[in-house]
Amino acid sequence: MSKKLVHRIAPTPITANISIADLIDGYFTAYNSARLREICQLLSLEVMREGVTVGLSLSGAMTPAGFGVSALAPLARNGFIDYIISTGANLYHDLHYGLGLSLYAGSPFADDVRLRQQQQIRIYDIIFEYDVLLQTDAFIRQILRGKEFQKRMGTAEFHYLLGKYIREVERELGIQHSCLLATAYECDVPIYTSSPGDSSIGMNVAAMALEGSDLVLDSAIDTNETAAIAYAARNNPTGNDKTGNDKTIPGQSAAIILGGGSPKNFLLQTQPQIHEVLGLEERGHDYFVQITDARPDTGGLSGATPGEAVSWGKVEPNDLPKTIVCYTDSTIALPIITAYVMKQCPPRPLKRLYDRREEMLAKLKLDYELAKADKFLPKNLGNAPLEIPVATYPCGTPIN
Repeated sequence: MSKKLVHRIAPTPITANISIADLIDGYFTAYNSARLREICQLLSLEVMREGVTVGLSLSGAMTPAGFGVSALAPLARNGFIDYIISTGANLYHDLHYGLGLSLYAGSPFADDVRLRQQQQIRIYDIIFEYDVLLQTDAFIRQILRGKEFQKRMGTAEFHYLLGKYIREVERELGIQHSCLLATAYECDVPIYTSSPGDSSIGMNVAAMALEGSDLVLDSAIDTNETAAIAYAARNNPTGNDKTGNDKTIPGQSAAIILGGGSPKNFLLQTQPQIHEVLGLEERGHDYFVQITDARPDTGGLSGATPGEAVSWGKVEPNDLPKTIVCYTDSTIALPIITAYVMKQCPPRPLKRLYDRREEMLAKLKLDYELAKADKFLPKNLGNAPLEIPVATYPCGTPIN
């Protein structure tokens, strides 16, 4: 039996003063606890280095439970998250905390008819007043009337502006612990939403359109910017290898996936966008870790495995040992991962990718134009006329 693949399980009693790192390293021995241990160790030993660009996708009702403030904001502030793809709902409920509004731990067995009569909202075992929604909506609509919102923009710019205003509110209210949007604003961590109309934030944007607002959220901007971030990750080398030797190592890209759904796809599609659509280098993400409770055999993306992602070019095939899936609840895994990484890893310098978007996009556009020229213009033609075949649909109709 190979010693590289297995090690003896030698349990000892857990003591009262055990640390989070010792608990995970020594007692998460098998099944999904072992996968969670492997994720923690992979992140701390390989991913959270200066030369790795870390993207995180966020789905599920994580921020209503407070994890935007308690777990994600500290990771971003310490340089462990470089950009985020989130559902709009997570960002909307994150605003409640920035506005100083109250959400409460309740019971999943509450009488929902009675809650409705009392104008209370339930997210499983989280309870809050209906007025929390109304106050959050009012805040969003108030700032969307501002001049700087009256244009076409991507969701990174949109969320950056939201973060700026919610940070001002936090200062006025004396809120000590910033929400995720405010933290991302301060740390220049771009946040994208793959489906911006699918949340209460998008609903308020739509309401403002009825009032004549010129705000348009352009998903094409998001697609190109996220691809540019993944493309630029290759050109972000680190100065030493894992042994501390002075050696330039090519930059790498890591995908951390909480849940699945559309944010997962939007994070992973950056690589097919680069090679399949733009015709640039064919290379997937170097690291892939996912927390999910979805099964792979139903064909849904949320349960799709790293091996399947390799077939799409979303994950680098030689890096499958650097891909781990833990089948558990994100609300269990995220605080454990955060505590472990914060304990084991020194803070990384902030990449401040929001400020570098135009620079990265310009590089992607230039290389795309060069790739198109190299692909479609035959070399050594001299003065011979260039003949380009007419493309047709499958039925034979020419494409104009």
